[in-house]
Amino acid sequence: MKPVRWIFFRFLVFLPSLLSGMVLLESGCAETLSAVEDNSTFLFYLENDTFAGMDKHYTNAVKLSWISKDLKAYNQNSTLPEWARWLAETTPGVRGEGFLHNFAFSLGQNIYTPRDLSVEALIEDDRPYAGWTYFAAALHSKNFNLLNTLEASIGILGPSSLAEQSQKLFHKWLDDEEPKGWENQLEDELGLMVTWQRFWRILRSSFGSRFGCEIIPHAGISLGNVLTYANMGGEARIGYNLPVDFGSSLIRPGDGTSPPVGMRDPRISPKSHFGLTLFMGVDGRAIARNSFLDGNTWRDSHSVDKKNFVADISFGMSVVYRTVKVTYTHVYRTEEFIGQDDGQVFGSLMVAVTF
Repeated sequence: MKPVRWIFFRFLVFLPSLLSGMVLLESGCAETLSAVEDNSTFLFYLENDTFAGMDKHYTNAVKLSWISKDLKAYNQNSTLPEWARWLAETTPGVRGEGFLHNFAFSLGQNIYTPRDLSVEALIEDDRPYAGWTYFAAALHSKNFNLLNTLEASIGILGPSSLAEQSQKLFHKWLDDEEPKGWENQLEDELGLMVTWQRFWRILRSSFGSRFGCEIIPHAGISLGNVLTYANMGGEARIGYNLPVDFGSSLIRPGDGTSPPVGMRDPRISPKSHFGLTLFMGVDGRAIARNSFLDGNTWRDSHSVDKKNFVADISFGMSVVYRTVKVTYTHVYRTEEFIGQDDGQVFGSLMVAVTF
């Protein structure tokens, strides 16, 4: 078994013992959340394989997100239409006694290509050219130890996603090779997806007044014609003035774990405005559908045989200074389809500004 898979399976063996402590932690909130009620958070994400010296497969993604200030009830937001507030209040899995709530809205684009960009003809044994441009709306419900997220995404696959134009423009800026095979990309298709994710803070321990460590597992499910999968994983981190949030955030459905949820977070604490964190994470997905490999749902298109189990192993660092949190994550993703020569490495940069 390859080393990264050995690490992942050891993590899965250990995870049940970690989760056994969740009931005790969920029974109460470890600290007051009132200090962050008036703060919204803006997030910018950039993921690219250039960080690892590559240019293939999951090659680029950008995402902009806005997460509202904390609300004691979803109906506090008078700017939303009545039907939206009713939907938020009646949706199971995003409410809880003593919880605070947020609305979140995101706009993003993902780009996927085969390994050899210089070939104009269809490369049948490599992944299709594909783009996904989407809008997502999410409901968050949280206390200090628990975060529930329910997110709905709608977008477009195919030429109308403008992924071809985005990649060619980016390559032109870098004076890099122009990708020549976009004529073979997936056809236009409306994409819909619903995602539920839960994050637990099962351990938070301090060393002295400023240093600490914690473990944050997660689990969830996504359903839709774009992606359908169940996932499970977690993150362990250690640092100076740890942020009081739910860990690092990659571009994936149901993310948005970075806004502060406690008054000791260095972004809002009156005592300290600097923090440094090192972390390591893992996420495994059992995949039923991946349109970027399976091809179009209702039309004939290029496709390859996907692997039904994929794992991400990641590590990185985040720095907090005043209201800004900057995170870099280096990710290794195991092979996603039959015939892929090796796993993929890419980097993820996130900037979160709380205001």
